[in-house]
Amino acid sequence: MTQKSATVKDTISAKLTAALNPLALEVIDESAQHAGHMMHPGGVPERGETHFRIKVVSEAFAGKSRIERHRAINALVAAELKDGVHALAIEARAPGEQPTR
Repeated sequence: MTQKSATVKDTISAKLTAALNPLALEVIDESAQHAGHMMHPGGVPERGETHFRIKVVSEAFAGKSRIERHRAINALVAAELKDGVHALAIEARAPGEQPTR
């Protein structure tokens, strides 16, 4: 029996969960919205996950600036960014903070 390798979405979710112990986490694959985009691979399964939106609420972000939060997430998913993910929208909040609009 062969085991299917984890998707990029699953890998990102696992890394963020392990490092940030989030109260809430959504990793949304928005790649399909970018079909025809110059860098979009055109649906090649092993390279089709290129655009993501991350929504995360974690105590780890308390007292951190927006830049510090983004840098922390970018560091956690650096391997994925190096290996084909080229768009990452981040909404990182501490508990009790309202989402930005």
